[in-house]
Amino acid sequence: MKKLVAYFSATGTTKILAQNISKVVKGDLFEIKPLRPYSKQDLDWTNGMSRSSLEMKDLSSRPAIAEKLNNMNEYDTIYLGFPIWWYVAPTIINTFLEQYDLTGKIIIPFATSGGSGMGETNKYLQKSCNGAVLKEGKRFSTKATIDDIKKWVKSL
Repeated sequence: MKKLVAYFSATGTTKILAQNISKVVKGDLFEIKPLRPYSKQDLDWTNGMSRSSLEMKDLSSRPAIAEKLNNMNEYDTIYLGFPIWWYVAPTIINTFLEQYDLTGKIIIPFATSGGSGMGETNKYLQKSCNGAVLKEGKRFSTKATIDDIKKWVKSL
């Protein structure tokens, strides 16, 4: 089975975790980059009018992605990483998922957060995973070690 570790990282925290997961599972790495990068002001969750706040108030929003993965059909398992925003995945994750035929694929979410859990992440991702098996996700702290990752992967 060929594995992909696809991730969105607004500040770099999720990127580090994704790189480590990629090493552990021996999977290819793909960064989900927004067409228009997020600025610090865009990510200010305390400002109800910031870009991220507006996107998360409308869970049907689909921020544009800079590039598409051309060989998605080669992967059987997708480890999908993101920061938790408002107790769910950022809507750019739905944009990513909805670009592909995911029939028969296994999708395993992982997230970073300073304290929030996975919340209702799978409930909102399920609609975008048409035809795939969406596994229960895991939130990692910013201090997650390679051993933490190995233990999680083994539990799957």
